[in-house]
Amino acid sequence: MEYGSGGGGGGGSESGGDHDSSDNQRRKKRIHRHTAHQIQRLEGMFKECPHPDEKQRLQLSRELGLAPRQIKFWFQNRRTQMKAQHERADNCALRAENDKIRCENIAIRAALKNVICPSCGAPPVTEDSYFDEQKLRMENAQLKEELDRVSCIAGKYTGRPISQLLPLQPLHMPSLDLSMGSFGGHGFGGPSLDLDLDLLPGSASSPPNLPFQPIGISDMDKSLMTDFAANAMEELLRLLQTNEPLWLKSSHDGRDVLNLESYERMFPRPNSHLKNPNLRIEASRDSGVVIMNALALVDMFMDTNKWVELFPALVSVSKTMEVISPRVLGSLSGSLQLMYEELQVLSPLVPTREFYVLRHCQQIEQGLWAIVNVSYDFPQLASQCRSYKLPSGCLIQDMPNGYSKVTWVEHVEIEEKTPIHQLYKDLIHSGLAFGAERWLATLQRMCERLACLMVSDNSIRDLGGVIPSLDGKRSMMKLSQRMVSNFCACVSTSNSHRWTTLSGLNEGGVRVTLQKSTDPGQPNGVVLSASTTFWLPVSPQNVFNFLKDERTRTHWDVLSNGNPVQEVTNIANGSHPGNCISVLRALNTSRNNILILQESCIDQSGSLVVYCPVELPYINIAMSGEDPSCIPLLPSGFTISPDGSYDPRNVASTSSSTQGNMARSGGSLITVAFQILVTNLPSSKLNLESVATVNNLISATVHHIKGALNCSSS
Repeated sequence: MEYGSGGGGGGGSESGGDHDSSDNQRRKKRIHRHTAHQIQRLEGMFKECPHPDEKQRLQLSRELGLAPRQIKFWFQNRRTQMKAQHERADNCALRAENDKIRCENIAIRAALKNVICPSCGAPPVTEDSYFDEQKLRMENAQLKEELDRVSCIAGKYTGRPISQLLPLQPLHMPSLDLSMGSFGGHGFGGPSLDLDLDLLPGSASSPPNLPFQPIGISDMDKSLMTDFAANAMEELLRLLQTNEPLWLKSSHDGRDVLNLESYERMFPRPNSHLKNPNLRIEASRDSGVVIMNALALVDMFMDTNKWVELFPALVSVSKTMEVISPRVLGSLSGSLQLMYEELQVLSPLVPTREFYVLRHCQQIEQGLWAIVNVSYDFPQLASQCRSYKLPSGCLIQDMPNGYSKVTWVEHVEIEEKTPIHQLYKDLIHSGLAFGAERWLATLQRMCERLACLMVSDNSIRDLGGVIPSLDGKRSMMKLSQRMVSNFCACVSTSNSHRWTTLSGLNEGGVRVTLQKSTDPGQPNGVVLSASTTFWLPVSPQNVFNFLKDERTRTHWDVLSNGNPVQEVTNIANGSHPGNCISVLRALNTSRNNILILQESCIDQSGSLVVYCPVELPYINIAMSGEDPSCIPLLPSGFTISPDGSYDPRNVASTSSSTQGNMARSGGSLITVAFQILVTNLPSSKLNLESVATVNNLISATVHHIKGALNCSSS
């Protein structure tokens, strides 16, 4: 064992005047190595007395030929070393005890699932089983209501009670699928029957009731969650910062592809979900520059309300279930939340993906932040949908110009309970539907939109209409944002919606749902939402240009009665000319008090064209800068996305980075949705006249779009 001697070691006298500075430096750097005898004597003394007094140190100095200061430093260093050894031993013991308790906890939970009551042979009644029983009672009541409803329908056709028609044993009741394709464009005879649809509470823009509520999270669970999130953060950082062999470049489109063999070697999981052969893995990574500083982005990501506002077309529901680790002194670093969220593709053909995730935020260094999302297996929060998010998230780095460089990773395991609809199979299997590219492209576009809120010049075109002030521009943008969010909610397949198929129009069919409008400022009554999805052999960019252009609107807008429209105001929402808010006025019509508010937006992952008729006084309110939250909106519109098939001809012929992923597609998937306020509807019954009206409206719109784009046979 070796210890450095203190200043003046060796006991000899020194005179600074007799030597130059270089000699002094060499003497100061000299290391004194204790002999074996000295170390043995010091160790023996340390065992007897770790804190020798001055008299004992002087005795050792004379005995060993060392300076008293050297003796003092040796004992100080030895005590520090012993303290460190004890702390390491205690830490190892605590870790071992923690692992033992964790294993015992897992074993107890597993044993409770299999324990049998000796008296009755049934599982004992636990807190979990009590809630399971309550859930079954609620489901039983819902099924009885469904049976009564179907009985009424059957009784109208047979004239006999349903009890006389059903066998004694219980039957599985399939979902109601009403085929009404024969009504398209034709009159129908017979009595005017009623169609029963579920009348859902709340408006389309209201968040649904969560399928499960947390019973309570113990301190032990919070400790486990904290450790789990910390490990997930370490894995995410390696996924974000490592290239080959973990990530490989795709040979045909240049996207990052996860090497699963390298991943499993780097992150072994004894009970991995990856071992299940029925699971499908989706992994993607992308990076880009965002017009927002890192701290502002982190603040929005950790706020569930702002999170939904940033990604209205991707996130249908987001709610913080529990704050595990709150902010400390206002800092977001170290905060940890348990969240529920539903992710969506804007089509009634694609079910949402449900996740219960831990979201953990960490500041890596000055100007560098990381946010990880990882699914957590919590018994009371088991999702009905088989979706599991492995460590995913983003790395956000500040740039000198106030922008941020964002690197995004999405890594999920999916087990679809039902087959993916044929129209969306390529898009979803390619990873473009829920992948990192879509998240990043949406983030870039929305941050551009937020930046435009602050720009007062060159963002509004003078088209002969009223030019709003800066406050008026912001009010119009808020109104349009609410319109787009409302539209995305009405197309969603979230738990708040239950779609009923009306007809087999196109491959997707026409689907409808009823929603009671209760939000302040929304039209009072029952809203009928109807939607269909269809495919066109036309690029998404061309479809977007066609639907956005007011000059071609007469080719598809069956409600305009062939009257042309004129754009009177245009507010830019980003660098791409297609990202804008427009106010349109119908020409050659007596309804001069009705204008059309329209927002169009496009990025690499797809595009939206959303519009809504708004009365002129309401437009004037928004233009003047007043609060637009009470202006009633009932939007309709289109979502456009690539079909996911790869066409190298499109890539070779595309130079614009804006088209990006859209250029890979051989065609487009278009979802059209209408919302109609149904008057005089005291119950959930909707007569066939209203159904036929909306069915014909969608059929005519699709037919006109196909005809205008020369795709009538598709």
